[in-house]
Amino acid sequence: MANYEYSFETQLLHNKHKFDSATGAVSVPIQHASTFHQPSVDEFGKFDYSRSLNPTREALEELIAEMEGGTRGFAFSSGMAAISTAFLLLSQGDHIVITEDVYGGTFRMVTTVLNRFGIEHTFVDMTNIDEVKAAVQPNTKLLYMETPSNPLMKVTDIQAVVELAKEIGALTFVDNTFMTPLLQRPLDLGVDVVLHSATKFLGGHSDTLSGLAVVKDEELGKKLYTLQNSFGAVLGVQDAWLVMRGIKTLSVRLKQAQASAQEIAQFLKDHPLIKKVHYPGLEEHPQYQIHSQQSEGPGAVLSFELENETLFNEFVKHVKLPVFAVSLGGVESILSYPTKMSHAAMPEAERAKRGITNTLLRLSVGLESPNDIISDFTQALEAGSRNLIKER
Repeated sequence: MANYEYSFETQLLHNKHKFDSATGAVSVPIQHASTFHQPSVDEFGKFDYSRSLNPTREALEELIAEMEGGTRGFAFSSGMAAISTAFLLLSQGDHIVITEDVYGGTFRMVTTVLNRFGIEHTFVDMTNIDEVKAAVQPNTKLLYMETPSNPLMKVTDIQAVVELAKEIGALTFVDNTFMTPLLQRPLDLGVDVVLHSATKFLGGHSDTLSGLAVVKDEELGKKLYTLQNSFGAVLGVQDAWLVMRGIKTLSVRLKQAQASAQEIAQFLKDHPLIKKVHYPGLEEHPQYQIHSQQSEGPGAVLSFELENETLFNEFVKHVKLPVFAVSLGGVESILSYPTKMSHAAMPEAERAKRGITNTLLRLSVGLESPNDIISDFTQALEAGSRNLIKER
């Protein structure tokens, strides 16, 4: 359990796994064994088969549970493995109310897999609690939040949704990937299951694929463990170790990236060629106050729309510093195109309905100097502007 004499930042380093109790090694051992010797037919040890439990994976699961203020954590082979396994808490005939501009992989899971098993869904604008209430049906068993949402950075009032869920006897899930427990702790707000793509900020170095889930209720934890063990999409030990290494520097990485994101968002907001900026750190953000109340900061991800597609194409062509790629949360800034990357699984009509336009870019701010990113964006926008003038 957490030692509340220390700050969160200190607990990232000084916890149960600060050093190996057997050897004193200041690093969690990587245990590659797939199976474990048992003393006798009547006496079994804690570990028997690594799908069920592995010492290295267990260390990460204990760490994320402590970070989120939960009783039990679970590590999976990807963020989507964590989300998909948590969805298995539902049964045929159940109904989900879910954030409309949810991550494309989650959209695909809900619309092309769960629907085949008789699990229904309704997408809603979760910034509007009345719309959430209107979407509830007698068979609603889950309210699924992603806040801030991907890629439009919409913010859901977590406590308001939790209160509604308790009234109707439904579970609540929150995808906490963008915020991490450093900035947002949904379990403290009454959420049942917190989910992460640990590939992102928790791992932090674009070198591991991993997912995490955390619960506070012990009975729910037992159910989720049964599903993890049955479905078997568990995290490998090398990736578990990489995530734990990344977590050690989470605080310094995310705080610096967040400060830079704030500067870059302000620059983009004031630039005449930028149509709109989506970032909960800007006071103009529609849910700025709600996010400020339930989180410790706006995070390091923002999205922005350029004035037109010609300018968009020229900007992408001339920008140099960010990696142009899928994913986010790395030490390097990553520029993504949701239409063809994170939300490619979402049909064009559905993207348009949600405001995911062809001129929208998502930026995950890394550890570069924000001034260098701003200078790079300035030259790319100027190049795009010059070409627009030539065309006219």
